[in-house]
Amino acid sequence: MEPDPAPAFARLELKNLFQIAEKADAIPWQPFRDGADIYRLYGDGDSGPTAALIRFRAEGKVPLHEHQGYEHIFVLSGSQRDQNSTADAGTLMINPPGTHHSVVSEAGCIVLAIYEKPVKFEAD
Repeated sequence: MEPDPAPAFARLELKNLFQIAEKADAIPWQPFRDGADIYRLYGDGDSGPTAALIRFRAEGKVPLHEHQGYEHIFVLSGSQRDQNSTADAGTLMINPPGTHHSVVSEAGCIVLAIYEKPVKFEAD
């Protein structure tokens, strides 16, 4: 069976995401927050939807922020913690609009973050 005919298009494709920690040094990370770096897959984080890889270094923290839209966090390696739970690799969390949290990672982690709308940092 073949897919229906359609023209090919350019897309971003990330393979072997659960092995991302092994390749983390090859990713062009940018500074994000205290002890956390970001690699944006699309969007600028200021308007509209955004997807990014976020790397928490040991003792990294993302400060208190409000979700203006849905936030999907998929932990790819390591673990992170907020006021609700500790999330280990393989965990998907969906935070609804209007919720607030701060996130820390004692040992470090890498997550895939997908935001429907930009988050609003309390200190901004």
